[in-house]
Amino acid sequence: MFLYDFMLPLVGGVLLIICVLVGVAFLTLLERKVLGYIQIRKGPNKVGFVGIPQPFCDAIKLFTKEQTYPVLSNYLPYYFSPVFSLFLALLVWMIMPYLTGMYSFNLGLLFFLCCTSLGVYTVMIAGWSSNSNYALLGGLRGVAQTISYEVSLALILLSFVFLVGGYSLFDFTKFQEYLWFLVLTFPLALSWFASCLAETNRTPFDFAEGESELVSGFNVEYSSGGFALIFLAEYASILFMSMLFSALFLGCDVFSWGFFVKLGLISFAFVWVRGTLPRFRYDKLMYLAWKSFLPLSLNYLIMFMGLKLAFLFLVI
Repeated sequence: MFLYDFMLPLVGGVLLIICVLVGVAFLTLLERKVLGYIQIRKGPNKVGFVGIPQPFCDAIKLFTKEQTYPVLSNYLPYYFSPVFSLFLALLVWMIMPYLTGMYSFNLGLLFFLCCTSLGVYTVMIAGWSSNSNYALLGGLRGVAQTISYEVSLALILLSFVFLVGGYSLFDFTKFQEYLWFLVLTFPLALSWFASCLAETNRTPFDFAEGESELVSGFNVEYSSGGFALIFLAEYASILFMSMLFSALFLGCDVFSWGFFVKLGLISFAFVWVRGTLPRFRYDKLMYLAWKSFLPLSLNYLIMFMGLKLAFLFLVI
């Protein structure tokens, strides 16, 4: 029995990591194809059948290239921050409610907030340890942006915690059986989606990686394997944020095909936004976080607290 309890999470975790990494590979292919058609071109179509093996060829190319590093960099933090970044991006998948009950613990949303807060350090250390001005500036921008948008993310999650009365994603399944939270809280859903874009450093909030201003941002000194790990971590975070959006707002029945169709559509929305919107101005990014999203999420939080109190008084 002990062996079974030990082996099930272990084998399940390995399968989960493999599935997430394969999903990330095909998400990059989807992005390149969609961006190609948005820009009226084909996208990758030479490797294999209509370019399907392209992500795997890119991975082989990146991981077999020579690993270079700046002589003046702080080598250990520089080397390990992409590894830690990918580790966090994969670790946070533990909160997804699985059919086997593999890791389903009751404080899943708190665990998610802890992991996303730690993700700030990977960007900061990657930017600082490279010992490049561009990388440092990108890292500082990324940290300020992530911390700003984490506040509204946490408040939106707290609103739902008050409404649902628990931190586990399983609770959201029961509460959205007849009506999705998207219908009740549409402004919160838009705010959550925009905060997810900022949290994963995606266009129009990609200040940590502003190519036109900072060459490549915080990862400017990374090449080959290090760059590939940062790339994988970013896309694993996009997939996870899409999953969380589907779970919070679009009905959390993860045992149906519909849930994964919704997850794919939200991932497509990330790509669509990238192909459509230009980059924000930095002061407007901060203005949006502190003067638009924060009051909105606070108002919803107070409203849900009031509803919960009113319900308790009615019951009493």
